[in-house]
Amino acid sequence: MSAPGRPERESLQRPREASPVREVRRVAIIGAECVGKTELARRLAQTLPGLWIPEYLREFCEQTGRTPRPQEQAGILAEQRRREDEAIARARAHRLEWVLADSAPLVTAAYSELLFADVSLHESAIVHHARYQATLLLAPDLPWVADGIQRDGPAVREAFHALLLQCLQRSGLSFALICGAGDERLQAASRALRDL
Repeated sequence: MSAPGRPERESLQRPREASPVREVRRVAIIGAECVGKTELARRLAQTLPGLWIPEYLREFCEQTGRTPRPQEQAGILAEQRRREDEAIARARAHRLEWVLADSAPLVTAAYSELLFADVSLHESAIVHHARYQATLLLAPDLPWVADGIQRDGPAVREAFHALLLQCLQRSGLSFALICGAGDERLQAASRALRDL
């Protein structure tokens, strides 16, 4: 104990400050139908760890029992964006560094172009897409599997992949092309995210 009138010497170390959490990193996992987006998003969320945002389009189709009409595409895009923003807030609250979007508004915009010849959603989708720290474009190199009303077939899958690739390149958005099946796909995605 120190003498009266003199400040007591600190004998204990100062408590360590909590290590700063990096800004939450958004990752868009995009591609045509039946390329393993959901499986990859789930697996990455477990290994990073992070939050996975399921594709809203799938939920919409399950709830309505049909695919969207042209006038519903903008609402689907907006809902996917809203869910992403909500996930970012949750990730911050739980001190997680990753949010993995299973699909992205750019996919909705590209489908509107392919199916309805509507390019009106592209501008807002591209502006939103610039917020992602990484984009993983999944190659259509997995076997095509029918899955109810959401699957258009291998020919449409190839055409959509080409359109999505063109959208990314035309907009100057960077991306990593992810190929392979199972663990090989997961490892390729993990390598693409390693330096972020």
